[in-house]
Amino acid sequence: MDVLVVGAGSLGSLLGGLLAREHDVTLVGREPHVGAVREAGLDVVGTEAFTVSPAARTDVPDATDLALVTVKTYDTADAAAALADCSLDACLSLQNGMGNEAQLAAGVDCPVLAGTCTYGARLVEPGRVDFTGRGEVVLGDREGGASALADEVADAFRLGGVEARVDADMPTRLWEKLAVNAAVNAATALARVENGALADSPGDELLAAAARETARVAREHDVGLSDERAVSLAADVVRKTAPNHSSMYQDVERGTRTEVDAINGYVVDHADGAVPVNETLTRLVRTWETGRNLRCSTN
Repeated sequence: MDVLVVGAGSLGSLLGGLLAREHDVTLVGREPHVGAVREAGLDVVGTEAFTVSPAARTDVPDATDLALVTVKTYDTADAAAALADCSLDACLSLQNGMGNEAQLAAGVDCPVLAGTCTYGARLVEPGRVDFTGRGEVVLGDREGGASALADEVADAFRLGGVEARVDADMPTRLWEKLAVNAAVNAATALARVENGALADSPGDELLAAAARETARVAREHDVGLSDERAVSLAADVVRKTAPNHSSMYQDVERGTRTEVDAINGYVVDHADGAVPVNETLTRLVRTWETGRNLRCSTN
C-alpha cells in the first residue's frame, strides 16, 4: 500500500517508520526533520531500533492510496485543504480531540475513517524518533458500522508490524478517548508531572472528575459512556503509561500551542450544563497560552 503520513512529528514519524518496513511511505512534515530523513533515513530507537528510508517532503504529492493524518487538531483544516487536490482512496485520522474527521471529510473526495492510537513516541531530534511504548491502533467507519475499507487498512497496518483492529462503534470509541485525554492531558501539563502522578490523591480525584464530566456530555450526545467506564479507562491509561509525559505536557515543555480547545474545550463547548473541572482546566491552559504568546511577542 502507498501510505502518505500528513503530520510527520512524533507519532506520525513512528507509524510511518513502522509501516515503511512493508509499504511505500511518504512523510509530510516540517524542516529540518524531513530533510534529515531524506538525507540519512529515519532512525527509530527505543522499544524497537531500526532505520528505514521513506520518502520525505514538506508538501502533499498528487496521489496516494491512504492518507494517514496525524497533525495537531488546530492544523486539521490546513491538512484537509492540502489533501483536496490529492487523489486518495482513503483517509484515516489518528489525532487527539474531536471533530477532526468531519473537517477532513469536508475537504477530501474519499472516505474518511476514524481512529485512535496508543503507541508512544517522542521526536528526539531531526531524523530520529524514540519509540516509547507499544500500543494499538483502532479504526473504523467514522459514523459506525462495518467497513470493508477499515478491514483493508487494518490488514495493511498489521503487515507493517503495527497492532491494529477494527471497531464498529467508533463514535463511542472517540468519546472514550476524549474522556481519557480530558482527564490526563491538561492536568499533567499544568502540574508538570508524569502521567503516573494522577494515580494517587489528589491527582486521582481530578482525573475522575474530568472523566465523569466528559462521560456525561457523551451521554447528552446519545453515546452510552458510563461514568464508571470513563474513569476506569483514564485510570488504566495512567497506570500503563505512568512514566510518560502526555502530549500536552510535551507541548508546554516546548512552549508551543496545545490542543486544549479540541479536548477539554470540546467538552465545555458541547455540554448542556456546567462542567466546572473541564472549564477550569481549559481556562488555565488558555491562560498559559496567552502568556506564552505575550512572551514571544516581546522577545
